[in-house]
Amino acid sequence: MKYLKFIPLIITFLMINSCTGNKPAPAELAYGPEVRIKEETISYPVDSTTAKSFVAFNEAANGKRAVVLIIPEWWGLSDYVKERARQLARLGYFALVVDMYGNGIVATNPQDAGTLSGAFYRDPQLAKSRFDAALAKAKGYVEADGSDVAVIGYCFGGAMALNMARMGEDIKGAVSFHGGLAGVPVNKELLKADILVLHGEDDQFVKPEEVAQFKKQMDSIGASYTFKSYPGATHAFSNPDATANGKKFSIPIAYNEAADTASFNEMLTFFDKVFHGK
Repeated sequence: MKYLKFIPLIITFLMINSCTGNKPAPAELAYGPEVRIKEETISYPVDSTTAKSFVAFNEAANGKRAVVLIIPEWWGLSDYVKERARQLARLGYFALVVDMYGNGIVATNPQDAGTLSGAFYRDPQLAKSRFDAALAKAKGYVEADGSDVAVIGYCFGGAMALNMARMGEDIKGAVSFHGGLAGVPVNKELLKADILVLHGEDDQFVKPEEVAQFKKQMDSIGASYTFKSYPGATHAFSNPDATANGKKFSIPIAYNEAADTASFNEMLTFFDKVFHGK
């Protein structure tokens, strides 16, 4: 009976939204207005190292949440990707940032970042083993829905996300933000996931020839994929630190707010499709 006093407020809220056409935020639709983000760093052995992945979810929610694994840029497990995990957690997802390098390493310059990331380009199975270990940890949470899994990645992480899909990971979707498009050969028998590529048209690291080859390979097997390209956007367009890093290290990267917003919304629409069939 103590909740009866809230009924008029709820009715008013519903009437306003039905008249204006506004919709509650995804988290409110699924779980109600209360958001209490739980975040933690989890350690677990993998290969020859100890991974220190970052987890975030809304502990005020009821039921299981779809799982989104995040593979970072070549910088490693930075504050930027942790904030992306929190963002997804606020929207009702169970987010885990994969510690690909181990020990929570964050590179401080392109030389170190290139050395660290290069090992995974050369050995895709190494990336898969670390992804699999992270996914197993996510599935161990009672709050996580292990049957609803997607992976997203930024730059290096975008290339790795596409590789995970190509290598047959049992996931529903893979999203690449300004990631490389070359990788392991595509195989119709292995690819289970829908794919979303979010690409900057002015990306100097991913050449038009690479884009054309990617599309040709996807089309050759009838893959379910969407390719979105943003005019004026460069490599790393979704990271607010990209402009400063580009100037600091003399590399052609920059933040693009319009592309960042548009690509994030494309990802959410994609999640509605792969998780909810919308």
